[in-house]
Amino acid sequence: MAEKGPLKMSAKELISGLVSAKDVEVLIGRIAMEEEWEPLGPTPFPQISTLRSWDHLLLSRYKPFYAPFCDYCCLCTYGKCDLSKGRLGACGLDMKAQTARIVLIACCIGASTHLAHARHMVDHLIEKYGEDYPINLGQDIAIEMPHARLITGIKPKTLGDLAYLLNYCEKEVTQCLSAAHTGQEGNYIDFESKALHVSMIDHLAMEIADVAQIVTFNFPKGDPNAPLTWIGLGVLDLSKPVVLCIGHNVSAGVEVIDYLEKAGLGGPGETVEVAGLCCTAHDIVRYRDQAKIIGPISDQLRIIRSGAADVIMTDEQCIRTNVVYEAQRVKTPVVAVSDKASYGLPDVSELPVEKIVEMLVSGSTPGVFLPDLEKAGAVVAITAIRMAPLRQKFKIIPDPPQIQAQASGCTFCGTCRRNCPIDLPIDQAVFNAKKGDFELLSMLHDLCLGCARCEQVCPRKIPALSLIEAAFQHKIKTEKYRIRVGRGPILDTEIREVGSPIVLGEIPGVVAYVGCANFPNGAREVGIMAREFARRGYIVTLSGCSAMVASYVRNEEGKTIYEEFPGTFDRGGVVNVGSCVANAHITGAAIKIANIFAKRPLRANYEEIADYILNRVGAVGVAWGAYSQKAASIATGCNRLGIPVIVGPQGSKYRRMYLGRAEDKESFTVYDARTGERVWIGPAPEHLIIALETMEECMVWTAKLCIRPNDTTKGRMIKLTHYVDLYKRIYGKLPPDLHYFVRTEADIPITFKEEIMRYLKEVGWKPWEKPSIDPTLLKRLIRAQV
Repeated sequence: MAEKGPLKMSAKELISGLVSAKDVEVLIGRIAMEEEWEPLGPTPFPQISTLRSWDHLLLSRYKPFYAPFCDYCCLCTYGKCDLSKGRLGACGLDMKAQTARIVLIACCIGASTHLAHARHMVDHLIEKYGEDYPINLGQDIAIEMPHARLITGIKPKTLGDLAYLLNYCEKEVTQCLSAAHTGQEGNYIDFESKALHVSMIDHLAMEIADVAQIVTFNFPKGDPNAPLTWIGLGVLDLSKPVVLCIGHNVSAGVEVIDYLEKAGLGGPGETVEVAGLCCTAHDIVRYRDQAKIIGPISDQLRIIRSGAADVIMTDEQCIRTNVVYEAQRVKTPVVAVSDKASYGLPDVSELPVEKIVEMLVSGSTPGVFLPDLEKAGAVVAITAIRMAPLRQKFKIIPDPPQIQAQASGCTFCGTCRRNCPIDLPIDQAVFNAKKGDFELLSMLHDLCLGCARCEQVCPRKIPALSLIEAAFQHKIKTEKYRIRVGRGPILDTEIREVGSPIVLGEIPGVVAYVGCANFPNGAREVGIMAREFARRGYIVTLSGCSAMVASYVRNEEGKTIYEEFPGTFDRGGVVNVGSCVANAHITGAAIKIANIFAKRPLRANYEEIADYILNRVGAVGVAWGAYSQKAASIATGCNRLGIPVIVGPQGSKYRRMYLGRAEDKESFTVYDARTGERVWIGPAPEHLIIALETMEECMVWTAKLCIRPNDTTKGRMIKLTHYVDLYKRIYGKLPPDLHYFVRTEADIPITFKEEIMRYLKEVGWKPWEKPSIDPTLLKRLIRAQV
């Protein structure tokens, strides 16, 4: 177990030959981090209330909008309490506060999940490499951990320093979660402030996890030319034993690869295929690009049922909780390595490798719990080799000739469709299959989320998900795509090149497609949107499942976006940063812009940096398939830093948005830091988090939310060109709110000038009297008081 912090000693009186002192407190172990590399800012190691005033400033403009889908609170034994129609619960809580409380709990779950991931990884790596292992991301990255510097004021140098930072994160998550207990916080804005706080901590935890694995496993260190690799079930050579890793913590997958190499069995793919699903897939190819990415979380059940895996290794997060049951249906043994997800399996930590392998191969147990990662690596590799010849015939995906027979029981009752989260016409597809027409079944494959709720409710026990998969088998077994390996952080040298054009608006924006695979209309939409904005000269960044599915769209030449566009953080670049925890590098890039380009002090200076990003850095996050609580905390963490986020229609189930009111001029009136005057800046950005229905809407709002008050006239003209062009393409007319964003005639896009001038005349637009050059929400940043 790693040392979790400095050794603290206290003494009432200390007398030696050189020193005589009273009430002495000595800290040993963190001396290296205390160096004065920059003057300490105002908010080191912020607690819940430290940044509360910043949160209240944000939320006075971006007011929480709630859409509760339950009128009751059932969290204590006084309940259930009906909170509808203005009623209060037994504890005095109203509906707004209760909904904000649920949002806080979701954000705490999300943050604690990344935090627990980081803790497990850092402790494991310290045990393996020692706490003095250096944090070194190469000569092009001097600001190694912008979140750590910004939030805590610490400049981490070793793995031991990361363990120390995790102590702080764990304390803050505990404090925030405790506020959700009965009889604590009662105000919805203060619940939201805590949600913002814990979500900020989430980004720090993600940064710690990813930097720890980058430096120790020698992942790409911000390499814009990180290698291309393959994704898709078609990439596997099924004549070889197959190890399938599922989850988010790659430490266990690394041990499998290390065992294969030490045992003389070669790297991944030589004698044994090592593949991954979800974020652990991103990270095993960052370790060895000969490993394979199978696909996102939504492919999980289908891949398990395909029977392709000879052994499944699960670590943590985003794993189907019935993985052992589903795997057993195709005789695939499971090795669970995380105590956060052990599935009731027997703990075999004390048994020798040979005995555990024998248990799994003989089928005496469907799986084992084995938290010793090195031993688990050996067990998994050997089990795959021994299971492969025994499992050739096992799969539960029917062959096409069997589809009609299994669909024959369908009565077209519609129960499956009514329980589908996205209302797919499963009933019609299965009924058609009953009559020998499989086309609709096949078409559903790209849209289906893979949750199998249709199967759970079917009164005739028809395996609809398996039928969909079977109808598409001919394609998925051969299709494969190119994806760039996750590169990790953005280089300081790249920030120096793009800082100015981003802040001035000449690069129209940075668009980040992040997270889960709960897509409303199939996975292809992310790739279509990413290509659209890369072609328009935006910087496109991707992570997690979104980075995977973006590769499913090819251009006219058959290239994926990773082959079509460079991997540089620059105009028209497409940057895959890596797994979920690599999301911290995207927000970290915004922080670096404020520090490297604008020279704003970074150390423990959260409010000023967030204020800078809100007003100047045209960045927007798009979580089009937002699904988990982690997505909620990632998005809310972006919001505290001043970055707006769009979620897909499923994201409305998070129950809360932060919405500005364009017509409310006072809320968009700020200080001009040069003069201290109050100036109206227009609704830019208009919202901090919004849920949208369609891909077309999302593209329009993406362009719009990249508009910032500080845009130069050239920059504003470029941004409005994209906004107007996308709006007209979809709606066939000019945006009805254009007058809010045209400050002077010089802002008007040349290609639309006559049309826009006519519109502005109709609405009575006048040039703004005082466009702000140095906007800020923070009164303390005014340089000359009026």
